[in-house]
Amino acid sequence: SDAAAEETAAELRALGAEPVLVRGNVTSDRVREQIRELGPLDVFVHNAATGVIRPALETEDKHWDWTLNANARAFLALTRVIAPAMPAGSSVVAISSLGSIRVLENYALVGTSKAALEALVRYLAVELGPAGIRVNAVSGGVVDTGALDHFPNREEMIAMGSRNAAGRMVTPDDMAGAVAFLSSRDSEMVRGQTLIVDGGFSLPA
Repeated sequence: SDAAAEETAAELRALGAEPVLVRGNVTSDRVREQIRELGPLDVFVHNAATGVIRPALETEDKHWDWTLNANARAFLALTRVIAPAMPAGSSVVAISSLGSIRVLENYALVGTSKAALEALVRYLAVELGPAGIRVNAVSGGVVDTGALDHFPNREEMIAMGSRNAAGRMVTPDDMAGAVAFLSSRDSEMVRGQTLIVDGGFSLPA
């Protein structure tokens, strides 16, 4: 939302940065051109996500197109315009979720799109490696954000989110810490990997 974007921009200005807000659909040509015009980026984090939350047999082709386009195709399209200008040592980080490897209720389309996203991360890591660009992903468990409001089984998801070795839900700060690591030179030898941040939720059989 505009309000959330402005709030984030204010936080960045307070830290001494000069944010540039680009409003629009990440799948659009206009947004890609605006991003291209920003010039060389040191870090690109693909955090845009959407999708239709319902059983697979209750979805339609338009739901598939919408979900896959925003969550996977846009990542590739944006990387195409950003990567050629990125300097050596730069980092690309995609945000995924456990639905890419685990079956979650009502999550068929989003989970499939995240699996495609993670596959792209591996391919791009190899392709962009010679240019000195790292490509990785961060996969969150049940993260405590407003996105949960779109799930018909929201309360179940919240209860499930704390059933892990850490004993609490994953927070946006937990995700941000992982992204910061993959964006730093400390992750120089981490390439094409998906770092799972779920408090150990996915460990038990």
